[in-house]
Amino acid sequence: MTELDLQIACEFDDLPSFEQFQLWADKALSNHREDAELTIVISDEAQSQQLNNDYRGKDKPTNVLSFPFEAPPGIELPLVGDLIICPAIVLAESIEQEKTFHDHFAHMVIHGCLHLLGFDHIKDEDALEMESIEKQLLADLNIADPYRDDI
Repeated sequence: MTELDLQIACEFDDLPSFEQFQLWADKALSNHREDAELTIVISDEAQSQQLNNDYRGKDKPTNVLSFPFEAPPGIELPLVGDLIICPAIVLAESIEQEKTFHDHFAHMVIHGCLHLLGFDHIKDEDALEMESIEKQLLADLNIADPYRDDI
């Protein structure tokens, strides 16, 4: 089971429960890591924008940022890293994409966790692999395909 440190760094209505975050993180990490420690920070738009600008050169807030933990050579730790999630962006996207807020939040947690595990979507074939894993994990949670093109 994932050891989750959930840090709520901003006020926001209708956030998912700790149990939901735990379920989503476990779903994403359990097939790849026996023991995992993860921090999820729920941030406001200003913090998201600052971190996105500092680390990715993009001066705008974003839905989820992933910061993988890299242990020094020879040191084994269960820490996988940190996710910074901006609920204001997740909510706006969920409305725009006609998804429920919590379903889209689940997708952002799973997407971010997969980044922490080393998956990415820069190349098309890598994106297809990552998206197929996301779709399966979300389907296991009874959440619709987040990449559906019927909207």
